[in-house]
Parts: sequence; structure tokens; C-alpha cells
Amino acid sequence: MSTEVSNEASSPLDTVKLALSFAMLAGGIYGFYYFEAQPTYIRLLGLLAVVAAAVFVAVQTNKGRAIWRFSTDARTEVRKVVWPTRQETLQTLLIIGIAVLLTALFLWAVDSLLFMLVRYATGQG
Repeated sequence: MSTEVSNEASSPLDTVKLALSFAMLAGGIYGFYYFEAQPTYIRLLGLLAVVAAAVFVAVQTNKGRAIWRFSTDARTEVRKVVWPTRQETLQTLLIIGIAVLLTALFLWAVDSLLFMLVRYATGQG
């Protein structure tokens, strides 16, 4: 991942682009509900087109480029992860399940013991 720190100031044009992007999103959502007489798949395709256009406009700003760079770097890091095999996952799941069961039984036993002691101490048992 990139460790460089970016102190780029936001320009007025970037602010306008972000405002336009949010306005497009708001307009897309409004249009989705305004045209409720149309089939849902047509409204959904229109909404997705507006969202794609709004993201495209937002990525043209400094903050948008930084977010895009971060997401691509994160995806690169996720690809570097060595994921466990199915057998390792199942074995870990079994160990955790047994530990949870033993802990639950222990807590149940302690709770029951304390309940009996309180009943005995208060004269109800």
C-alpha cells in the first residue's frame, strides 16, 4: 500500500463536482420513486446509471481519486492474504465450538451453584 501522505487542498471545482455528484444521487433516488408507474427493472437500471455517473463525477476530484487509490490498494492487499484451507477452517470451527460449549457449561454450573447458595442463604431452599 502507498504510505505517502497527501495534503492536497480541495479546490472550488472539486467542491462543485462533489455537490453535483450528490445532486445526481438525490435526483436519481427521487426519479426512482417519482416514476413508480414504470416497471421496477427500468427504474432500477435508471438509478444504477445515475449512480455510475455520480461516481464517475466524484472520482474526478482529489478526494475521489484518493478513495479510488485506497480501494485499489486494499484490493491488492486482500489478494496477498493467504486464506486457510477448508480443512483448516473446519478444524478451527470445531475447536471454537468445543471451547464455547465448555465455557457455557462452566458458566451454567457456576450460575446454578450461586443460585443454590443464594436460595439457601435467604431461606428459600
